[in-house]
Amino acid sequence: MNPCAFVNFISLLACEIAKDKTQDELVILAAFFTQLGDTLATLATLNDK
Repeated sequence: MNPCAFVNFISLLACEIAKDKTQDELVILAAFFTQLGDTLATLATLNDK
């Protein structure tokens, strides 16, 4: 996938997920996806060894 297209897709997805969410819901979702990404990065690193 084209890197710019991927960035645009992620931004569009974030905007769609954020629709009609409260500030508190957005904070929880941000924390959830940050932890998910960090955990996936950790697993990818461990799988390389």
